[in-house]
Amino acid sequence: MPIFRKDMTIRPNLPEITECAPKDRPADGVDPLTEILLGLRLDGVEYARYVLHEPWAVAFPARREATFHFIAQGSCWMQVGQDDWLQLNAGDAVLLPRGSAHALASARALPTVEIGKLARKAVADNLFLVDDSAHAQSGAAPAPPTHVVFSGTLRFNLDPLHPLLMMMPEAMRACDLAQRDPAVLALLDAMEREVALNRIGGCGILARLADVLAASIIRGWVECACSDASGWIAAVRCPLVGRVLAAVHQHPERDWSVNELAALMGASRSSFIEKFSATVGETPAKYVARVKMFQARHWIARDGLRVAVVANRLGYDSEASFSRAFKRIIGHPPSAARLG
Repeated sequence: MPIFRKDMTIRPNLPEITECAPKDRPADGVDPLTEILLGLRLDGVEYARYVLHEPWAVAFPARREATFHFIAQGSCWMQVGQDDWLQLNAGDAVLLPRGSAHALASARALPTVEIGKLARKAVADNLFLVDDSAHAQSGAAPAPPTHVVFSGTLRFNLDPLHPLLMMMPEAMRACDLAQRDPAVLALLDAMEREVALNRIGGCGILARLADVLAASIIRGWVECACSDASGWIAAVRCPLVGRVLAAVHQHPERDWSVNELAALMGASRSSFIEKFSATVGETPAKYVARVKMFQARHWIARDGLRVAVVANRLGYDSEASFSRAFKRIIGHPPSAARLG
């Protein structure tokens, strides 16, 4: 399920940065953000709607899937790992592309409860409702919730350690997303209706809605990112580097040479290496090699392809040479990549 479809082209209104002046923009007007994200797909989604009464604090363990939260009501705090606490207001959305461990709380000093220990009600496959009704006294009418959070997990077709995801920050916050993009409110209303009504086909509809929500969060982050951003966001803001990244990710099986990539960018070999390395954080050769090996791990682990087939598909002369390259980059032999 693509995050972006060809009829969903998004062209963020991005400020210019020093590394890519307007003269560097490609004449064909191709949007590198769309080109790069066209290759991202979702394999599975799980949703939960949390109705909470302060004080509360929950901890989310690290997981392979990406995680997103939308603060529908109330202001709360989020901490990713040991980083400083970040305040989230109603209408804010945040995406953790690598599923990093984090906590949400109504106040920063509260002890957390593991999210898995909270009682939740299954509405349908992979759809859950969580209501901390224990706050209500026996026989008393439940108090209105102070916080409502709509959360979900998204399984990208890319490995969490894939170079494209690794260039993203731990958390991507869409600043005041609801105010910037009013369509998000309608999107979340539709999600909540599907959860509440439990109608036939609800899971499929929610998956499609999550598709658009993930795209909106990524777009919102790009639009809100600071001007001195580096890595992936800098590459997106630089259409020429973005074009190279898009080509590599769309065709990881190709035997890309530095000269070919430089030609895509319309620069000399030395100029291309310098600009690519400064923007992405590593040389083109190393980046291409990592993309190839993470694609290889996907083919082996998720698609069940034999190692010899993957080696041939990536243009290696022998299975042995491919295995050596795989182990050098991934850290274990290809045979260990298969899912149990």
